[in-house]
Amino acid sequence: MTAPDWLTKHDGALKPGVRDHMQFVLIGGAPQYKLEVRPATGTFICAVQQSNNGKRLDDATTYPTEDAAMAGGLEQLRAKLGW
Repeated sequence: MTAPDWLTKHDGALKPGVRDHMQFVLIGGAPQYKLEVRPATGTFICAVQQSNNGKRLDDATTYPTEDAAMAGGLEQLRAKLGW
């Protein structure tokens, strides 16, 4: 997955996690957030967690596909960061 423009403009990048549907958001080269797509009754969610304390930043939005969930999780993170 390619990092969105809003993330790269803030010295950010994406790095694949240990599982297929997990990405780490790096800012300044350090992992700050973890995004993980999870099944949710025939749909998917994207759990967004801060790496330093495990705090969840996502909401209960569901998505029809795994790719849509990852994109939605990134958008939720962007909104929380105010970028």
